[in-house]
Amino acid sequence: MKKIVCLIMCAWCCLTAAAQVRESVSVLGDSYSTFEGYVSPDTNEMWYYAKHGGNTDVEDVTQTWWHQVVKRQGWKLCQNNSYSGSTIGYQGYDGNDYSKRSFLSRMDNLGCPDIIFVFGGTNDSWAGEPVGEYKYEKWNKGDFYTFRPAMAYMLDHMLKRYVNTRIYVIINSELHDDIAESMRTICEHYGVKYIELKDIDKMNGHPSIKGMAQIANQVIEKM
Repeated sequence: MKKIVCLIMCAWCCLTAAAQVRESVSVLGDSYSTFEGYVSPDTNEMWYYAKHGGNTDVEDVTQTWWHQVVKRQGWKLCQNNSYSGSTIGYQGYDGNDYSKRSFLSRMDNLGCPDIIFVFGGTNDSWAGEPVGEYKYEKWNKGDFYTFRPAMAYMLDHMLKRYVNTRIYVIINSELHDDIAESMRTICEHYGVKYIELKDIDKMNGHPSIKGMAQIANQVIEKM
């Protein structure tokens, strides 16, 4: 009888421990996902600041889209590697080389999460980065100065690096049609799920408190 009770207790403990394991989330993003003190590495440039920022009405980390998603889903944050002004590809504003801050240069630094949100493409669209041609293999460095090859390489690499990790691409509202269409096409090619945002409230081109809540709601709804 004691043996049976011990087995039952052991099984209960194992089930309880399993239920308490929370999934971890990492974010690979641009200014939309930054917040002072909550981005790693801390040398990344910020756009959202606590209380004294003034860029939008967002002034508390709990108002960010990713914080709302993580909290509401009962997850935990592994790493937020977001960089203001960053592009997926290597070409940034005024044709400048953005390779050091690009998503391609940061995609290996996301820890070991269960879920990854990739939220980019906005600066590629705003900066007028050439879209290039669809290319799914045999990339070279020159390819990464155009959007489509850079996006394809990013997903190809991340799928191989982050095995058994769920990857979601978030597509911003109000992107140029060719960028948004390219993101959808490349995600579909790799079987990566994407969440296309609609009617996000913004101030200075960036989500307001209302916009952050809208992003969080749409992400949770569409996952």
